[in-house]
Formats: sequence, C-alpha cells, structure tokens
Amino acid sequence: MKIEDLYTLYSKNFIVDTDTRNIRKNTLFFALKGDNFNGNEFAKDALQLGASYSIVDEKEYKTSDAIILVDNVLETLQKLAKYHRKQLNIPIIGLTGSNGKTTTKELIHCVLSEKYTTTATKGNLNNHIGVPLTLLSMTPKTEIGIVEMGANHLKEIAFLCTICEPDFGYITNFGKAHLEGFGSLEGVIKGKSELYNYLQTHHKTAFVNPNDGIQIEKTKQLKTVPFKTVELHFLEVNPFVKLSYKNSTIQSNLIGTYNYTNIAAAITIGDYLEVSLEKIKKAIESYTSTNNRSQVIKTASNTIILDAYNANPSSMKAALESFAVLKEPHKTVILGDMFELGENSMKEHQAIVDLTCELPIDTVFLVGEHFSRTHTESQQFKSFKELQNHLIKTEIKKHAILIKGSRGMQLERVLELLS
Repeated sequence: MKIEDLYTLYSKNFIVDTDTRNIRKNTLFFALKGDNFNGNEFAKDALQLGASYSIVDEKEYKTSDAIILVDNVLETLQKLAKYHRKQLNIPIIGLTGSNGKTTTKELIHCVLSEKYTTTATKGNLNNHIGVPLTLLSMTPKTEIGIVEMGANHLKEIAFLCTICEPDFGYITNFGKAHLEGFGSLEGVIKGKSELYNYLQTHHKTAFVNPNDGIQIEKTKQLKTVPFKTVELHFLEVNPFVKLSYKNSTIQSNLIGTYNYTNIAAAITIGDYLEVSLEKIKKAIESYTSTNNRSQVIKTASNTIILDAYNANPSSMKAALESFAVLKEPHKTVILGDMFELGENSMKEHQAIVDLTCELPIDTVFLVGEHFSRTHTESQQFKSFKELQNHLIKTEIKKHAILIKGSRGMQLERVLELLS
C-alpha cells in the first residue's frame, strides 16, 4: 500500500496505537516488534478490540482485508509520520539535551497551551518510535507541536529531525549522559548539536541560554532567540524556585536551581510566541512535577525530594549542589547507581562520592554495584535489599532527604521506609 493511501485511512480518525492493552476504537494498529514480542501476533486481536486496520509485515498474519501487509512496520510508521508532518503545516518545536528535557517540554507545553491548541510528547516517548507517535497524535486542531528527542548515539537526533522537521529548536544542556554510547562529553555535544545542524541547514531558529557557552558557540551561524536575561531574574530556591519576569514575581512548584533554566526557557518561548505575561505566570505557577521527577513529598517525619526517574553525572551533581544550599538543619541523601557510563563509570561514581564529602550533608547512603566499589566513609549497600534492611532498623526523622538514581535502581521504593 502506498503511504498516501495509508494516510487516507489514518486521516479518518487521526489515531494510531501500538499496544493492544491500550487500544482505541477506530485506530490504526501498527504491529511493532521488540526483543521479546512480535506485534504481528496481535493484529487480529487489535481488530476485535476496535481497531479499523492492523498493519503487519509478516505475510502469514494477513488473514483479512482489514490487515494491511507492508515491508516493515516500523519504517511504515515513520514514513506515515513524515507524511503527516508535511500536511500539518504548523510550527514545531524540537527539544533535546542531556538533562531536563521532559520537565522543560512540560513547562513549554503548559505555557503555550494558555494560548494555543498544543500537542506535546507524552512522557518521554522520544525515540525512533516515540517521535513518530507524537507527530501522529497531532490533529488538524493542533496549532503548535512540541517534540522531545532523546538519543544515546550519534546520528539519532539527525534522524529524528528528518521526521519531525522542527521550525524551532532548544537544547537544554550538554552533560555527561549516555557516555557509553556517545563515548565522551565531546561525543554528547556533537550528537545533541545535530539539532543545530538541522536548524542551520533549513534556516530555522534556535532558542539559546546565553549563560551556556557551548550553546553560544554552536549557534553562531543560526538565527537565535536568547533568554530575556534583562527581564528574567532568579530570586531564590527554598525549596521551590522563585524568579521575577518583567517585574512580576513567579513562584514555581519546582525545586533545584537547575530548574530555573528550564523555567526560563519556557518563559522565553512563550514570550516569543506572544503568550501574555499573565498567562505565562499562571502556567508556571500551576505546573507540578510528577513521575519521580523532583517531587517534594511531605511525610509525618521528613521532607523528601524524590528525583529517582533518572540520573547521570551532570544531573546528579546539579541535584546535590542544589540540595546542599537548602535551609534545612538536617540533610540525608540516598544515591543509586548511574547507568550507561561505560568505561567512565568508576571515575564518575567516585567523583560524585567526593562531591558529597565537600557539601554540607549529614548522611549519605550509596546504593548499587558501582557506588559500592567507590572509596568512601559513607554507608554503602551493594543492593536495594541491603539498603532496605538497614532503613527498617534505622530511624530518620526531621530530615530533608534527597533520593536520586538511574531508573533501573527504582529508588522510589524507599518511600514507604521513610514515612
């Protein structure tokens, strides 16, 4: 089937699904494959659950006219998204970076939604599957799209740009994330800057943090919109970020000085796209972080900062330094291993351990295979079970507690032990 013909079917409802557990009525079901599953096997089930058509790439599963056979389901999904992008004819903001992508994307979404019908990446569906799904979630009612793009190797951002064709781009920062795939910080910078390369080639615009030297250097040949540093001012964080914009005080629900930059980006983009000050203020002040990202949880005994969605050396350092300046009498940190660091792993874990020794933090718990091999006087636990056993016997009261680690560590499990 030609992509134009498939688009005709898609455009009847503008719905696409890839998981029969969450199937929607009149959707197109794309039978994707993974390491442990074959979506082709569920093509018939999808139809019975309400899908209009199922798209498969194995001939034996084409058992009815409602099952469409293609050469490759994933490539067809990507081609359909690219075709849809060209029909949308709306501005799209492409977003990437080492840290803060999802929070920044949500903030931009909140701000722009005050004026426009805006569609943004859901959660962190930001890879070669998530980006096409994000585009295909945009309908003729969408006025602005926001597409988060993630990568752990070179050429990935470049590829994702060919699908979403951003009119605007923003890179949150360049940090020590996915070093195993990128090889080095220089590799990270090169990989993330593929967004800049696309913007330059296609004469598009980059939003830029003027305090980030790498951003300034990499965007010399681009049309840029810098943060409004004359009108934007950081005021304090204790624990939430407070700032002023055009002489109006904005009290956010986000912790950490690092979130000031994320807020500044959303304000700059909102201002450029003519969202009023009143609506920008309303959006920022109403946004609350979820999904284990810099959440503040008040219990009967402690104040917990749960930042356990992910971690890398750059985000870990930023979180620790921000936590250390809080005006709290007693501070405890629970740090879990950082993954995907390759041969840099031991050096980076040791650097974080050394940093904890320099900061005004009372107690440090280190959890995981990597942290357990560092040199330190802090308490080390090779597994979560070991930490759990220790906390069951240890009373922690009237402390501010930072919990941070990579997603695979699932450190949010300690919450029930800290009530």
